[in-house]
Amino acid sequence: MNPYIDEELQALADQARRFAQARVAPRFLERDKTRVLDRELMREMGTMGFIAPELPEEYGGLGMSRIAAGVIHEEIARADLSISYINLLASLNGQILAEHGEPDVVRPWLAKLVAGEVLFAIALTEPRGGSDAANLRLRVERDGDEYVLNGEKTSISAADQADAAVVFGRTGSVDAGAHGVTALLVPMDSPGIATNRFDCHGQRAIGRGSVFFENVRVPVRHRLGDENKGFVQVMQGFDFSRALIGLQVLAVARVALEEAWAYVAQREAFGKPLASFQGVTHPLADFDTQVEAARLLCLQTLWLKDRHLPHTAEAAMCKWWGPKLAYEVVHQCLLCFGHGGYDHGVMEQRLRDVLGFQIGDGTAQIMKTIIARTRAGRKAVSI
Repeated sequence: MNPYIDEELQALADQARRFAQARVAPRFLERDKTRVLDRELMREMGTMGFIAPELPEEYGGLGMSRIAAGVIHEEIARADLSISYINLLASLNGQILAEHGEPDVVRPWLAKLVAGEVLFAIALTEPRGGSDAANLRLRVERDGDEYVLNGEKTSISAADQADAAVVFGRTGSVDAGAHGVTALLVPMDSPGIATNRFDCHGQRAIGRGSVFFENVRVPVRHRLGDENKGFVQVMQGFDFSRALIGLQVLAVARVALEEAWAYVAQREAFGKPLASFQGVTHPLADFDTQVEAARLLCLQTLWLKDRHLPHTAEAAMCKWWGPKLAYEVVHQCLLCFGHGGYDHGVMEQRLRDVLGFQIGDGTAQIMKTIIARTRAGRKAVSI
């Protein structure tokens, strides 16, 4: 019995799992090779109401809870972590647009977002550094009723596939740090934008790359939040996405454990099932325990957010512990399958996919600093 998932949410999860098994899982390996995100599949997800269902109905959402978004998210991730990026990016960017955008500007974009007709990127990281996210150099200058963007973003998920992006740039002085940053809604077909794509180790269907801005003009009405306050205001939404990332990678770990348990129960060695050897089962039991605990933490974080209660520390815990644990779990499960797991296939792809989240969207060190600041106070903890 899960205290955070009632019968209605479980029915939603079951519906999402049936869809994921039938439509997402079959081409899991193929998408890793082609590195092409399936737009038809994305639209199907939108039709089913699986993309950002937590958004208000006035913006095309279903007005559901964050936990509802979470249970859908983890079922899609069980089948393909790259495809579940659609859910992650939609929920993160959708929340930013809905809470900080001018309604008449963001409403058409949000309607297309939840319908699976557009994909959003979040353009924050720059070549100068990833963890020091407030130290931005992309220049945003006011010119009448427009902003003009010049600079580069890098390691951006879906850089070459996104239809629009939430872009963070510097409108204030460099010395102002986070307080001189503004966020903008930028259509990716705007003149002056160019992209490239990296040859990443995992998450290859969604991909990562750089986005280059050369005199890109965006209407002032596309600003998200106040000028020079975009980083401080908009980054608060990352607590939501950090909990979703925890569920996302732990879903991969859970399905890997399920398959490993089934395998060691039927595979024999020395006349006995592998499961009869404690050296095989005890590591799996250890990880099964930790995964259950970590998942409850992620659900608790979403539960707190639904109730508008503080959850910054819990979200940071989800983000550093979930990816690390998921990688260790999938690694152990792969070893249970021997050479069958090491060969190119589902298990080794899972290992490559979950590894990326130990780097992107905030490293473990940054997450632990956030936890320390929450517990001891910001003034007591410096980087």
